[in-house]
Amino acid sequence: MAITDIQGYTHLTAADIETLGKELDSIRRSVETSRGERDARYIRRTIAAQRCLEVAGRAVLFGSRNRWAWLGGTALLSVAKIIENMELGHNVSHGQWDWMNDPEIHSTSWEWDMTGPSAQWRRAHNYSHHTYTNVLGKDEDLGFGILRMTRDEAWRPVHLAQPAANLLLAATFEWGIALHDLGIEKELAGIPGNKLTSPPDLEFARKVSRQVAKDFVLYPALTGPAWKSTLKANATANLVRNLWAYAVIFCGHFPDGAEKFTIEQLDGETQGEWYLRQMLGSANFKAGPVMAFMSGNLCYQIEHHLFPDLPSNRYSEVAVRVRELCDKYDLPYTTGSLGKQYLLAFRTIHKLALPDRFLKRTSDDAPETSSERKFSDISLPERLRVDPETGKRFGLRSALQDAKASLQEKARHEKEVLREAKVALKARARQEKAALREAKRALGERATHEREVLQDKAARRWGRRVAR
Repeated sequence: MAITDIQGYTHLTAADIETLGKELDSIRRSVETSRGERDARYIRRTIAAQRCLEVAGRAVLFGSRNRWAWLGGTALLSVAKIIENMELGHNVSHGQWDWMNDPEIHSTSWEWDMTGPSAQWRRAHNYSHHTYTNVLGKDEDLGFGILRMTRDEAWRPVHLAQPAANLLLAATFEWGIALHDLGIEKELAGIPGNKLTSPPDLEFARKVSRQVAKDFVLYPALTGPAWKSTLKANATANLVRNLWAYAVIFCGHFPDGAEKFTIEQLDGETQGEWYLRQMLGSANFKAGPVMAFMSGNLCYQIEHHLFPDLPSNRYSEVAVRVRELCDKYDLPYTTGSLGKQYLLAFRTIHKLALPDRFLKRTSDDAPETSSERKFSDISLPERLRVDPETGKRFGLRSALQDAKASLQEKARHEKEVLREAKVALKARARQEKAALREAKRALGERATHEREVLQDKAARRWGRRVAR
């Protein structure tokens, strides 16, 4: 199973976790009290830059029957759509800029350039995902309802199609998210899924109509004779945006180290445990300033899950302090290159498409799923809970290292036992071979002796016959 006891899994005491929570609260307060003109200037400049890129891209597409104009316009439009989706639509809808009290840059009024309504995404994502991050049966974003991303979910034959479903999801990510959020919206409202005339359905239909009309009717029509090439450019820009958003989301949620939790973990969960679940259930990827900006600063997914409503441009400085806390409390800080994090998620998608009988590890000790029971059969060395000199706790990071060392030692011991058994078997084989050789020689001598006796008897009989 996934993690049921986060305190046991992390090897921290309740007091440790409470103190960790207070230190993370302190980080939140320090950012909240320091928000100001610098942050407001950042988001306004981002909006202006995104709109300039979109206007430039659509202007260039008037000449899109020319190959280079098509490539340039499509590239500009793709970048504009990525920025609008990742740094603006996603983050503004999280309420990261509500403190400005600007009616235009507010979570209640911003409508993003995506198929689904922002309001439906806010209600589904902010409640289901950010409250119950990676909790089985509660977080609807865990596999988005179509992918099996943990061994705790029972395998079904439909999962064999998971690799193909993953490609379809990547290419149509905005539609996948929109339909996913519509389903959650109806579920939360108690509306049957097959009822297609409910208020959420009508809200969804209105947004889809506007979005499709804008990208595939209005803007192509405005370019006159170039409408076909403009239509292709718009479709390509949407595809590029979908693929990039999909990659960023999967790198932050599904590589090794992004742990899953059972619903039992929610029983009596404290604020400190909630923080700890966000830290363990998320993963970052390494990025420079440009890639961080293009990802909506979701390369800092751990920090985003800890503080989803803090301004995204502050995540880089928050990350420094979060890493210091991970060092202090001996917790892993899951990160890696974008390529590595995606390949780990990609491997999990394809591996868990298979029935469990083809998998070697268990749901307690697998790269993509683990629990506190992974330590049950491992003898960890006795350590001080807190180093009196450095104040560093003994936590999950050291426990994982000790468990790895213990397993390696166990493997070396088993290898040594096998080697000794192999040597013993070889020695026994040599002894048995020598014994067989000696027995063969003795049997040969006996056969020779018996042959000589028989020959002697035969000679004597022949001699008596001749004598008669």
